[in-house]
Amino acid sequence: MKFSEINLNENLQKAIEDLGFKEPTTVQKKVIPYLLENITDMVALAQTGTGKTAAFGLPIINNTNYNSKFSQTIILCPTRELCLQITKDLISFSKYIKKINIVSIYGGANINSQIKALKEGAQIVVGTPGRTLDLINRKVLKLNKIEYLVLDEADEMLNMGFKEDIDKILSNTSSKKQTLLFSATMPKEVMKISKAYMSSPKTIEVAKRNEGVKNVDHHYYIVNAKDKYKALRRICDVNIDIYGIIFCRTRRETSNIADKLMQDGYNADAIHGELSQAQRDHVMERFRKRKIQILVATDVAARGIDINELTHVINYNLPDDNEVYVHRSGRTGRAGKKGISIIIAHSREGRKLKAIEKMIKRDLQIMQVPNGDEICHIQLMKLIDKVTSTKVNPQIEKYLPSIEEKLAHFKKEELIKHFVSTEFNRFLSFYKNAPDLNVQYNKEQKNNIRKRGERKGYAEEGHTRFFINIGKAQEMQTHNLIGLINEYTRKRNIPIGKIDIMRRFSFFEIPSEFENEILKGMKKANWRGNHITVEVSQEPSKKSTKRKKIKDKINSFENIQRKKKNKSKKGKKNNSKSFKERFKATK
Repeated sequence: MKFSEINLNENLQKAIEDLGFKEPTTVQKKVIPYLLENITDMVALAQTGTGKTAAFGLPIINNTNYNSKFSQTIILCPTRELCLQITKDLISFSKYIKKINIVSIYGGANINSQIKALKEGAQIVVGTPGRTLDLINRKVLKLNKIEYLVLDEADEMLNMGFKEDIDKILSNTSSKKQTLLFSATMPKEVMKISKAYMSSPKTIEVAKRNEGVKNVDHHYYIVNAKDKYKALRRICDVNIDIYGIIFCRTRRETSNIADKLMQDGYNADAIHGELSQAQRDHVMERFRKRKIQILVATDVAARGIDINELTHVINYNLPDDNEVYVHRSGRTGRAGKKGISIIIAHSREGRKLKAIEKMIKRDLQIMQVPNGDEICHIQLMKLIDKVTSTKVNPQIEKYLPSIEEKLAHFKKEELIKHFVSTEFNRFLSFYKNAPDLNVQYNKEQKNNIRKRGERKGYAEEGHTRFFINIGKAQEMQTHNLIGLINEYTRKRNIPIGKIDIMRRFSFFEIPSEFENEILKGMKKANWRGNHITVEVSQEPSKKSTKRKKIKDKINSFENIQRKKKNKSKKGKKNNSKSFKERFKATK
């Protein structure tokens, strides 16, 4: 099937041709014809980067009444970036349609200009839940006559806590609308929304869930947690033409890694929730134009980044939810191009790597962190290629006699050495005697790790495992615990390792160098009125001194009571015996 065979109007076909679209993607083949011919609700399950915006955008634009200024479509999405991206795509699809007006509404921008745009009339509105609800409450945005409601990235909107906002928005919409729900996954919350607000929806599932993009190779490196940044630098240095995203778990870590990369001379920047809208737009514009080679981002901030040319995605930390890994890796390997998804893992993440393999139904390929010699050779050859491909400026001719005179005493080999050293000495010095960062295990160590398992309470070498007296019963989640540690230690550079949230308590790992900061900072910590106790969690063979003292006291007390009891029994026995003797004596 080709786009020219789909029953879209002439203006849309012309715009599609300008964009270079010839054959629709799988999701577009299934969704576009369905929406052109049916008015029933629809649920579409498709991964990031599969062409969902065109799938719902083209038929909606096709069916819009351009002569009416009423809002006919509302598209809800989780982030400002995605909101702007969808709006940009819809405008490009409708470039030959004069009367259509598409407006984006999102937080962090001037609400007055958005109010003005809505009052002028907008047939299609793209918005984030918070700002959309705000404009509904101000009675500026009226959805009582809408014909289409699109929930894009529904699972992510719920993950970000927009459920109540979505419920309120949906309650303000027309009962006759066609609801379209697009999601990469189908968790219980999304199922609840589909049951509550949709009528017998048609389900379209593109490929098997969570298998990931076929054009992506999945690599992983095993290093000690303290060497992660060093490994990241080497990966960037060996992939000279990298154009990718590095995913971190928290805003602080994102900012910290980006700052380090920039200080070390890499063409990098960060995007996260603490940036203003103007800052985010500036960073994204530079990244799209390749003025930034490496973007460090959180998962939430990366929503809406729609770039087909990304060569790499690097997981500096694995996400808690394996499905998020699939979303991340799906940002490369688009538009028929090959991509690489890289995981920088530590030795305790073996189970998680296996779980990811099972989910994507593909093997993760273990790689060796390159050594200094390998990196220097690649970088040096890149420099030579750059020199040989550089176009010579004719103005150099007039300076040649002076240059030749200056260099006349050098032999060819000496001249090359001096030339290369001028550009390359710093790099050679940095990687001189660079250590091997790869974690190596012999057979016996592997067996020991496998036997004791991750749930036995052992921390990775160089790490300390902490016990904290709050868990799921106190509504503690992974991101809450990370925020709590950051808040009370007031440190931006503490990398947090494995976290286990139990019912009434939890465990977390920190590099041992930060042990004192954790114990000192968390002394006065409080969580929703609960006083927090944090202590080092010992291996089973090394019981906590505090607990041992308590246990010794209990044992001592029990021994005293046992002795008293035995003495009492013995006394009674002796008394009984003497009575019998006395009784016999009287006979």
